[in-house]
Amino acid sequence: MEDVTNMKFGTKAIHAGVEPDPSTGAIMTPIFQTSTYVQDGVGNHKGYEYSRTGNPTRNALENALAQLENGRYGACFGSGMAAIDCVIKMLKPGDEVISTNDLYGGTYRIFTTIFEQYGIKFHFVPMGNPENVKEKVNEHTRLIWAETPTNPMMNIIDISALSEIAKDCGAILGIDNTFATPYLQTPLDLGADLVMHSVTKYLGGHSDVVMGALVTKDESLAQEIYRIQNSSGAVCGPMDSFLVLRGLKTLHLRIQRHCENGEVIANFLDNHEKVEKVYWPGLESHQNHEVAKKQMCGFGGMISFTLKGNNIDDALEIVKRVKLFALAESLGGVESLIGHPATMTHASIPKEEREKSGVVDSLIRLSVGAEDSVDLVSDLKQALG
Repeated sequence: MEDVTNMKFGTKAIHAGVEPDPSTGAIMTPIFQTSTYVQDGVGNHKGYEYSRTGNPTRNALENALAQLENGRYGACFGSGMAAIDCVIKMLKPGDEVISTNDLYGGTYRIFTTIFEQYGIKFHFVPMGNPENVKEKVNEHTRLIWAETPTNPMMNIIDISALSEIAKDCGAILGIDNTFATPYLQTPLDLGADLVMHSVTKYLGGHSDVVMGALVTKDESLAQEIYRIQNSSGAVCGPMDSFLVLRGLKTLHLRIQRHCENGEVIANFLDNHEKVEKVYWPGLESHQNHEVAKKQMCGFGGMISFTLKGNNIDDALEIVKRVKLFALAESLGGVESLIGHPATMTHASIPKEEREKSGVVDSLIRLSVGAEDSVDLVSDLKQALG
């Protein structure tokens, strides 16, 4: 396999982790739709025994993702939540986790409703200020978990600052890099130990796959991830792996368009008379905009905004009135999506906790797609009325 380490991202996106099939010369990685592999003798096989443990199509994707994140080891799972589940299973009762207070609802749910009952303690703090993290560190801290940009408030967290805190207390630093993707941000280069992706989103990019992934540079961490991945069995299938390998080849092109459209939409909303506040890291008024400029090479296509008056009925009317934006869960596809976090993606977080982090009743989240920005603006204009 050709070394892509020093290649530009667009070249890496197309070539990382893949090579022509040696038996046929097929330029696309074959879909190895098999559960088991014939052995020449007991223990004498060609590197594969059973597809839960390893599958050539999945392994090609895992290698590709590792290289795109400038890591060494990649592991793919049946969903982003399965990847997070793997991370928390590396802990033990009595361990403590510090995470951001405006966390994706599904992550909050698995932390509080599943792993808290096994004796793991979670602290949720505003991580835009690293001092808030330092205040929660103690001898039991084993994991610092952050999203940046966060979902749905688009808060920016200083990865390098968190890395220093994690190293000082001997904790693992895990970063959910779903919103930024490795095209805009590489947390491992900023000191993170572990990167997680909901591959379902931008990496797949076409709203046709559910998948998660972990990437690390650390061999001992990787071995523990692979042990849990194989033992728990929450792996993705070869067909889904093939679809994401295909999606990665246009990742750089798609993210460029998402960023361009995101800027147009953010500026339109920022100047609209019915909009109270716009949350997009590219705006100079955005919290930690300077940190975003430092650790990202673009600001993405995820935008949230609130309405004047903070009326939930107004928000629900707008998300129903759009015609081009589709009202749906998820994000990161080529088509634009709109959602109402308080009743959709973050409904599992208690109202009081939601509102502390800014997820108020009128908050609307956009996943700006790759359509023509003129049409997207026109759709939002008529929906806002």
